[in-house]
Amino acid sequence: MKIAVVGATGLVGNVMLQVLAERNFPVTELIPVASEKSVGKKVKFKNTEYTVVGMQQAVDMHPDIAIFSAGGGTSLEWAPKFAEVGTTVVDNSS
Repeated sequence: MKIAVVGATGLVGNVMLQVLAERNFPVTELIPVASEKSVGKKVKFKNTEYTVVGMQQAVDMHPDIAIFSAGGGTSLEWAPKFAEVGTTVVDNSS
């Protein structure tokens, strides 16, 4: 499955990545997503480094699942855009 983790550079996003790895979730492609200031940074998942992308780029990649841990405002703005392209959205914001 192609999985986008929105907020991948934050504390909760990092824990999400750890849980996905520990549970051997069937991730065939990881899309780490964060704010524009974090685009280009690297995150590690299962001993592989991935480059962080921005929100629109992640939407355009049509992930199967997008896991949000980036705050309510981000979810309100972007979750519908992911859903419009057929992505299942899991939102961890309050």
